[in-house]
This record gives sequence, structure tokens and C-alpha cells, in this order.
Amino acid sequence: MGRLKKGLSRTGRQIGGLFAGQTIDESLYEDLESALIMADAGVQASESLIQALRKRIRQEALSEPQDVRQALVEVLAAHLKPLEKPFDVGAVKPLVVMIAGVNGAGKTTSIGKLAYALRTQGASVLLAAGDTFRAAAREQLIEWGTRNDVAVIAQDGGDPAAVAFDAVAAGRARAMDVVMVDTAGRLPTQLNLMAELKKVKRVITKAQADAPQEVLLVVDGNTGQNALTQIKAFDEALGLTGLIVTKLDGTAKGGVLAALASGAQGCRPVPVYWVGVGEQLEDLQPFVASEFAQALIQ
Repeated sequence: MGRLKKGLSRTGRQIGGLFAGQTIDESLYEDLESALIMADAGVQASESLIQALRKRIRQEALSEPQDVRQALVEVLAAHLKPLEKPFDVGAVKPLVVMIAGVNGAGKTTSIGKLAYALRTQGASVLLAAGDTFRAAAREQLIEWGTRNDVAVIAQDGGDPAAVAFDAVAAGRARAMDVVMVDTAGRLPTQLNLMAELKKVKRVITKAQADAPQEVLLVVDGNTGQNALTQIKAFDEALGLTGLIVTKLDGTAKGGVLAALASGAQGCRPVPVYWVGVGEQLEDLQPFVASEFAQALIQ
């Protein structure tokens, strides 16, 4: 919770600071709604949250700023709850996780941190360097593998789908718990690259009929409302099962998850498995709605 609160401090101060010495009146409601919109919660979610807060205040006859602040935390937590879902390791072996994202979202770093988290939970992990376009990406993943004592399946150039196939086959042969397949960063508007991503998914299914069980998108929290466009496009192409939202420590736009939960811009509320709130290995945190809401309104 401490890391999450620190990581979301920019957004948290922006919203929570409004309660300092404030009387509960129409001006506060307007300021809160504006702050939520500024934090990229979006108009739809912001209006809904303020409406729910007004109802709570009337029902419970709240008058103290701190009580109203806590009520907003609880209202926001309930709003975000549909995004909360545990990441289940062990039901299928190996659990094959395909990971996509746009360039610069922090995909390879997130895979390294996730490998660390799974290893600390006792799971055996195998990585696939499916970004065959950038030698640096392959080398970065191999470095993460070395740091986490995790094997990496890689090729010098070659076909990303072939790397994915080899990794899943190796994961099955070695009885690994988790196989994570990295893919090259791409924009959803790059139709040829999106088609290649679909091919990688099809080939993974050939290697293991029920795979990939998880298709994750890594989203940069700094992109705010633009993240919804990415999520919708990748979801339509791949059928996403979850999200990793990164770089929330450097942004005042942490409210974008509220927009996601409300289905803004026609975007399905895809579950959020993890949020990145710093550069340390431990800074990839499981998404828990109540903790996130508490950190978002400090």
C-alpha cells in the first residue's frame, strides 16, 4: 500500500487536497468533479462518482470533510471493483501469457518485474523473446532472465511466431508453471503488424490447444484517455484477458482506470492485473480496487 500511495501521489494530492478545511457545499462537488476529469477519469465516470457521493452524504448525513473524503474513497473503490481480478497461476500448466503493447509502454520491463513476482511466489517461469525486430529488446529480456534466474527462449532475428511456438513447446517439455511471450511494440493503426500479432496468437494455439490462456496489454498510464483507444483496438484484435498499467508514479492521470471501469469510449472494462508505480522490482503491484482508490484520494 505504501508504494502504491507514493506512486499515485501526484493524482492523490490533486484530488485529496480539496478536502483540506473545505465546507461541504456545491463548490466542493464542482471542484471534485473537475479534479477527477483533470485526472483523466473522464466526464461520464466523474459525474457518476459525484452523483454517488452526493447520495452517500445525504443518506449518512455526513458533514466533516474527512468523512466525505472517506465516502469518496469507498464510492471510487466500488466503481473500480469490476476491474479487480486475481491472476490465477496453477490451474493450467503451463499457463501461457502473451503480452502486447505499443512502443515505449514499458512492456519488456513489466515482463521482467512480473517474472520476479511470480518467482517469489514459487512459480517456475520461462520467457520468450518474441520481439525479434529489436536486438536491444531481446538482450534486455535476456538480462531480466539472468537477474531472475529464468531461462529465455530467443532467436537472432527470425519469425516471432516461431519463437513463441518453440517457447510453449519448451515450457511443456520442462513442466514450467508459466510461459511469458514478449512481442514487438506496435501501434493499433499498423494493420500489418496487428495481423502479425494475431498470427503469433494462432501459432501459440497450435503449440498448445488451450493457449494462450492470458493475453495481456501493457498500457502507459501517462497516456490517459488515449489508453482507452489502445485497449479497445487490441481487445478487438486479440481478445484481451487483462492489463498491466505502467508508469503511474510519473503521472497525474491515474483516474483513467475510473474511465475504463465506466466503459468510456466504448471500451470494455478489461481487468487490471497489475499497476506499475515505480522503477524497483517490487513496484509492479497487484491491482486491488480499495487500495487503488485510497491511494488515488490522499
